[in-house]
Amino acid sequence: MKKYLFTLVTLTLTSFLFSQDAHIKALVGGTLIDGFGSEPIKNSVVIIEGERIKEVGTIETLKIPANASIISTEGMTVLPGLWDMHVHTMINGHADYTYWDKTYPPLFEDVIMPASARQLLMAGVTSARDLGGPLKESIAVRDAINNNEMPGATLYVSGPFIQHKPYPGTEAFRWGVNGADDGRKKIRKLAKAGVNFIKLVDQDKMTIEELKAVVDEAHQNGLKVVAHGHRPEEIRLGLEVGVDCFEHTGLSSAPKYPDDIMEMIKERTADMSSGPLFWCPTVEGLYNYEYVRDNSEKLDNTSWHLGLPDSIIADIKNSIKHPDRLPYFQLTPSRRPTLKTKIQQLLDAGVVLLVGTDSGIPMKFHSQSTWNELDVWVNEFGIDSMYAIRAATYWPALWTGVADDVGTVTPGKYADIIAVKGDVLRYISLLQDVDMVIKHGNRYK
Repeated sequence: MKKYLFTLVTLTLTSFLFSQDAHIKALVGGTLIDGFGSEPIKNSVVIIEGERIKEVGTIETLKIPANASIISTEGMTVLPGLWDMHVHTMINGHADYTYWDKTYPPLFEDVIMPASARQLLMAGVTSARDLGGPLKESIAVRDAINNNEMPGATLYVSGPFIQHKPYPGTEAFRWGVNGADDGRKKIRKLAKAGVNFIKLVDQDKMTIEELKAVVDEAHQNGLKVVAHGHRPEEIRLGLEVGVDCFEHTGLSSAPKYPDDIMEMIKERTADMSSGPLFWCPTVEGLYNYEYVRDNSEKLDNTSWHLGLPDSIIADIKNSIKHPDRLPYFQLTPSRRPTLKTKIQQLLDAGVVLLVGTDSGIPMKFHSQSTWNELDVWVNEFGIDSMYAIRAATYWPALWTGVADDVGTVTPGKYADIIAVKGDVLRYISLLQDVDMVIKHGNRYK
């Protein structure tokens, strides 16, 4: 009880302190990556007034208001707050899903999901797509953050997974579909509750009538559909019915995507009238597993403890004390070598990749996953640093439909800005320790 009381007092005090931030701030001297992909701006100046960015320029071209609170960003890279387009705030790295789903639902709304959102924020992730969770709790935590009742990344939530049949014990956050009419009814219920999009899984287990009904009803209600791409038929059917984004690299240990799927993808990316085809590959959890298994530094890092009571921290630690024995990852050594090939296939086909991590899965913590994903993209797969940053800033905001407010450092948009010492374009791993986090004009770090 003392732990919960301390957390509540801390959050209340922190919220009060943030509200006292100077009304006008000037970030002065850093190298600005604005999110559009052009040459970084040296000796930049970003003027923030209240929640939003007022002006962007350089020391030479922009006069700093006399009443501004000046924040030096000399020697730093300044960039838009990061997005993670695939997180699970209801889980926090515990290795036993069945146990977690039985034990912790009563704490999801007040403890676990707020802790996840706060950990994301302190890691420089100012916005996140929360894919799969209990409906009431997902909406409540999202809205509490939006109302400044708690610190955290701005969440865009799907509520429950939509699938053919929920796994035993997961009915609170996985909704089965029994016929086309039932599918439409469930989508309308989610739309009425106020979710931001629909999360679809195991679509290859549905009838084509059910699948078309789900996607069509979502689109009629102005909701995009995010779908798994684990199995070949999930991708084929998803492309056929027009889902809006695929998740994961998929196909288990198969060396590459089949030729017929690649032809379907190329046909889709060639259709300019439908806009880009987006894909969130979530590779770092698989790619880094063996390293994490053999090197415990990431598991020992206390950043993932933030906001969690000691009892839950101990429970998570106990579940991952033998990383080599986790069933979740036993096939991973066979899958890992296929990841770069599949990523390259998608890039060659003209797919737009989004940064997302599956954060919350066993041994993958909200305080670490996003920078690890970026690091793998750039340093292991050879993806251009600017492309990777745009995949974590510009493109996510555009996909989500909020590009008028966030995603780039642009006058008029919310001041969601991070800064880190050094040159992020050359050393992307600097993002593991973000020095400054500003969200909606308030400094959180």
